[in-house]
Amino acid sequence: MYQASDLRKGLKIEIDGEPYVVSDFQFLKPGKGQSIYKCKMKSMISGLTLERSYRSGDSFMPAELEERKMQYLYHDGENYSFMDMTSYEQVSMSESQVGEARHFFLENLEVMVLLHKDLPIGITLPNFINLRIVSTEPGVKGDTVSGTTKPATLSTGYVIRVPLFVDQDELIRVDTRTGEYVERVKG
Repeated sequence: MYQASDLRKGLKIEIDGEPYVVSDFQFLKPGKGQSIYKCKMKSMISGLTLERSYRSGDSFMPAELEERKMQYLYHDGENYSFMDMTSYEQVSMSESQVGEARHFFLENLEVMVLLHKDLPIGITLPNFINLRIVSTEPGVKGDTVSGTTKPATLSTGYVIRVPLFVDQDELIRVDTRTGEYVERVKG
């Protein structure tokens, strides 16, 4: 159990049976009386923001969260399906739950799925993945220093900016946290 003095940015607590993450935090010490902890918290399920104040004696339950390694299977038009790597159980997540991660899904990609009471609420991709460029303008030889970029469509349908020397059908490494080109990959 957490106490009000444990509150800090990034702490995950449970309020009314729903997990929240503390997004902003302020400690106030009035001249007299108990200390006040002002918090902004974001629901990890609905995304709604709460603002609450707590006194130094208040306590909180830690959020019941679990991360499991799962494998991306397929997209059926509405939901994305994943399979637990140990129990072989399947879970589905909506497009809003998956968010921007959907741009980097490859069949059989291993990801970490965040679960709250066995219900999926979030996803963490590997930091870098290799994707093939399916279409882009022809490359320009010798233009490696200018820093100029061009759009390229990846095998997942995501459009990314790449240097001018990168060609169609090349394999590139993409940073999934920023969605940016990192380097060309041999293979």
